Amino acid sequence: MQVSQVLRALPVVLGLAQRLSAQADVRVQTEGEWFFQEPDGKRLAQVPRGVVVGGGAARGDWQQVTLEGWIFGGSVGPTVRPGFDLAVTRAPDENLRAVPLGTGALVARLNRGFALNKIGDSGRWVHVRREGWMKRDALEPVAAAASSASASRSDTAQGGSIPGPRPGADTTPAGPPPVDPSRAQPARRTTLYRAPDGPAAGALAPETPLRVLGRSGGGEWTRVQFEGWVKTADLATAPPGVLVGVSAAELRADPQRYVGQVVRWTLQVIALETADDLRPDLPDGTPYLLARGPLPERGFVYVIVPEAKKAAVAALAPLATLLVTARVRVGRARFIGNPVVEMLSLEAQP
Repeated sequence: MQVSQVLRALPVVLGLAQRLSAQADVRVQTEGEWFFQEPDGKRLAQVPRGVVVGGGAARGDWQQVTLEGWIFGGSVGPTVRPGFDLAVTRAPDENLRAVPLGTGALVARLNRGFALNKIGDSGRWVHVRREGWMKRDALEPVAAAASSASASRSDTAQGGSIPGPRPGADTTPAGPPPVDPSRAQPARRTTLYRAPDGPAAGALAPETPLRVLGRSGGGEWTRVQFEGWVKTADLATAPPGVLVGVSAAELRADPQRYVGQVVRWTLQVIALETADDLRPDLPDGTPYLLARGPLPERGFVYVIVPEAKKAAVAALAPLATLLVTARVRVGRARFIGNPVVEMLSLEAQP
């Protein structure tokens, strides 16, 4: 298995080596800097401060750059534009992220029709690239910020940005190279939990490579991502058109992405309520289920209940557990921020 993993990774390593030899990375210094099709040409996208892009040839006040990241596969499609493989199909725009995750750091927002070249894919995500131009005075070489480069990359992976060094400041490292806080591995056999203080989901062997996505509980808990393999026969197949494994946190982080999508969640019943003007995301008089979840998450969800299912929901005992298939209406409701979904089916759980 180790040999196959090395062979599979070899093209990526070679491609990265070629890219590094051809261009040096630069970092965006100003918030919302524009990415242009050509120098003094059409504006295509805005890039957040702190994002690292590939730097290319300079032309006067301009520098050629390469945007690279991950985009949701359902938001792109084939294009007939010469020199490109894909174009953004989602209106009005879609996020380009640093990692194949809905909570990954934002690299840029791409308008519908934005053309891209495909590098690869991972599950529902597509790895893409696009060359363009940015103003040179908005960029700084990553090498010029040696003392903050590692922190910048890890902070970008968490969805934030940090300021660059002061002009003229000594950026020579005073000691050993800084530790990359986005990488970790268990020091011992470690229990993996589905949520902080939630049920156990399994165990990680020592030295399993992990990517740190965030922290909670004052640093007591660390959210991690890791890759591995399972036997296909051990996987439960989701019904056609239904998304499984989507958390409420993902909906709140990117509320437009999942609108109209169908999800399957395990929820805990709290109460059957009727919407009023304090719930602006639900029509007045609409019956809705206030539920906790999707389990093991501790947040709350508003579930619009169709008239045909109102009697069945009303008969449920408080704290009963349900398996619900629902269509996403609102990813993050106003005022409170809870997702709003419309019930399609329900099944009581033991």
